[in-house]
Amino acid sequence: MFNISGVRNHFANRFAKKKSAQTGNQPTTPQRKHVTDPVSTWRAVTVADLLRKATMSTHLAVVVALILASVDATHQDVVGELLLALEKAAVFFEKEFRHTNLDGVVGFQILNVEVKEALRRWPHTDPGNIHQISRVKRLVKRLNSIIAQAVLRLQESDPTYYREFEPILGADFWTVPHMWNTSNPALVYPAFREVECFDEKLSDKCMTLLLGTGKYNGTPCIVTNSCRNIMTRFGCPDYSLSHQLLYFMFGEMRGCYNILQGERRESRANLTDHDYKMIFCSNMMKCNVEFENNGFPIQRRDIFMENKKERSHGLERNLLGTTNSHKRVKRREKTLKDGCYSHMTAVAVSTLGGYMNFYQTEQDTTKRPLT
Repeated sequence: MFNISGVRNHFANRFAKKKSAQTGNQPTTPQRKHVTDPVSTWRAVTVADLLRKATMSTHLAVVVALILASVDATHQDVVGELLLALEKAAVFFEKEFRHTNLDGVVGFQILNVEVKEALRRWPHTDPGNIHQISRVKRLVKRLNSIIAQAVLRLQESDPTYYREFEPILGADFWTVPHMWNTSNPALVYPAFREVECFDEKLSDKCMTLLLGTGKYNGTPCIVTNSCRNIMTRFGCPDYSLSHQLLYFMFGEMRGCYNILQGERRESRANLTDHDYKMIFCSNMMKCNVEFENNGFPIQRRDIFMENKKERSHGLERNLLGTTNSHKRVKRREKTLKDGCYSHMTAVAVSTLGGYMNFYQTEQDTTKRPLT
């Protein structure tokens, strides 16, 4: 069982330290945390290997390998390689958007949001590089055009699913975080449940109620007792865990501050939305570390990439379900040109967008070159 009292004590100590700092007392030394930024946590050669072996575009995989294996590359070199990869991804999307499912389109929309944020920071990071700035501007313009066409195509090809998740297709739905998440080993479950905590149908129902595209005449932020219970259940593995974090992220972006209202469990009374996200994030980190240590087993590469994106950037999502054997039920998954999967492509490009934004944010914050 997960030690809920230990979690409660952890957050109680955190609040006590904050109060102590406010009153001028020196707080005790905090536990060391694992920073989950996409550069220091994972070598891109790892990601490149995943992309290559998961039937992603060979060209994209090679470019990612160059980016992440180049530990001593300058900031300008790394950004240049990222731009090249993203430009090739945009070309691929332009050719394949008619066959890309909703997951794939959302992935490119997240990429678009990340690149726009990176572009906003460019004058503060590398103002003299007019060539790169021009390339990024062209990339944003191209993505805007393709995404608009892809969304119209989705309305025609999958109208029901489109209506259910229409809000997340808009660029204004997604918010780029201003600071990078951290994970804490103290919040890791001693063990995960043997099977998923909920299925695709229930997950979709909870998400659409929160988004306002389900019942109740379009009213958002509807949280039922059953949705609250499953989305706060501890010990959930794999895609259930991913959906739990996604649920709280959707709530935040939709402006829903009532997810935990009505919580009757005394042991959970003091836990906040942020606390739950910290717990889920920390356990995703544990899963990905174990995945890496186990040599990247093929059946778990998709969830590794998904965890990485959600945890690092608070953006990437997955709206599909699972079976009790922990294998993905890709209800609307599509195989694109050269065997690329629509969902995996979406995860890959949005993660690359996260890398771009990370490099620009880090450079803007520290004012020193990255190596």
